Amino acid sequence: MAPPQSLVFTVRRRAAELVSPAGPTPGGVRYLSDIDDQEGLRFQIPVIQFYRNDPAMKGRDPVKVIREAVARTLVFYYPFAGRLREGRGRKLMVDCTGEGVMFIEADADVTLVEFGDALQPPFPCLEELLYDVPGSGEVLNCPLILIQVTRLKCGGYIVALRLNHTMSDAPGLVQFMNAVAEVARGASGPSVQPVWQREVLNARDPPRVTCTHHEYDEVPDSKGTIIPLDDMVHRSFFFGPSEVAALRRILPSHLRKCSTFELLTACLWRCRTTALRPDPEEEVRVLCIVNARPRFNPPLPEGYYGNAFAFPVALTTAEKLTKNPLGYALELVKKTKADVTEDYMKSVADLMVLKGRPHFTVVRTYLVSDVTRAGFGDVDFGWGKAAYGGPAKGGVGAIPGVASFYIPFRNKKGENGIVIPVCLPAFAMETFVKELDRMIKGEGEFINDDSYAFIKSAL
Repeated sequence: MAPPQSLVFTVRRRAAELVSPAGPTPGGVRYLSDIDDQEGLRFQIPVIQFYRNDPAMKGRDPVKVIREAVARTLVFYYPFAGRLREGRGRKLMVDCTGEGVMFIEADADVTLVEFGDALQPPFPCLEELLYDVPGSGEVLNCPLILIQVTRLKCGGYIVALRLNHTMSDAPGLVQFMNAVAEVARGASGPSVQPVWQREVLNARDPPRVTCTHHEYDEVPDSKGTIIPLDDMVHRSFFFGPSEVAALRRILPSHLRKCSTFELLTACLWRCRTTALRPDPEEEVRVLCIVNARPRFNPPLPEGYYGNAFAFPVALTTAEKLTKNPLGYALELVKKTKADVTEDYMKSVADLMVLKGRPHFTVVRTYLVSDVTRAGFGDVDFGWGKAAYGGPAKGGVGAIPGVASFYIPFRNKKGENGIVIPVCLPAFAMETFVKELDRMIKGEGEFINDDSYAFIKSAL
């Protein structure tokens, strides 16, 4: 059951304040990497965590605990207390001014139970729980993090956070949040020391693009297919053991050992393309966010909190994607993920410098990001792990509607699975739901292990 969208409550906020480092920090300028400052990461990304009341913490105020822990943690993560500036060639750098991050104290007249059995996006009144302080959300010359801590009537609370994505990816942000949590629980500093070293992901000298990067192709939007921003519908879909098993059953035996991420990406890409009804001959693509940390030799240093991922792309025509069985899309996704190597990352950095830091292609594109292992839900400020932790909504980014996140989730039956927020125009969402239901029921697909066969559903 999704949270009741009719749920309405009042949030009383104190005036936003700046929380600066609790002690002296270095000044000067720190350059971002050539992966960090690409156009597609120049936006604010929202995450949210819900915490239950813990009687053992009676008398402790989560707002005070977290505010003080943030100030002390910023001594170690001092670049977050600075401001972004832009230099020659659109190069981004942090001016380590020590001004601080933005912090909002709030109270809501609602209990955690009222959000429903299943805490999952889209959340009602999100704009009240993560208030967009006027003038605070630009990429340059603004706070790099905004945090709102909202006390609930039941003694639980909500931590909502907005991050300038050029500074960190999901593992980097969780590393910072865990550092705040450790300090909140009484540690004198983080157990994992932050590592800046953004130069490890800079372009080579001279820059030379050595791999194919269709994710940055310049594709004209000749048919007006970039998703309209009005009349957008947000819905979340749960994939537990039975849904995943049902999708595996429609694959030929040699593909059934694929990862859950590969399987769901192939399925959602195909359903979404069918729902959006592009011209059959048009090229459609899916971008898979792949964490490149383990693909470096030696691996990136523990504690590195910059962006360290690539957007490898699978592409085909709309007709081939929607008329072929699921295994066709799956093989494209599997090959794409394997493309990301150390050389691939260096090639992306080189492309950024040579091409003026372009945005990834968004025309007829779907972007998926797996945060099931990022650890948002494990962040413990002293009240235990989060009841929900992860992205606050789908469809975020410089071009809304393009992205979905894969978020770990336990449903009310106690099944562990993945919840995926999807953002689509209203006309497409209805078709998407029907298509997804059809695939999970195995209708319209018949797989013969010797060859693909496609039988139209009798429906």
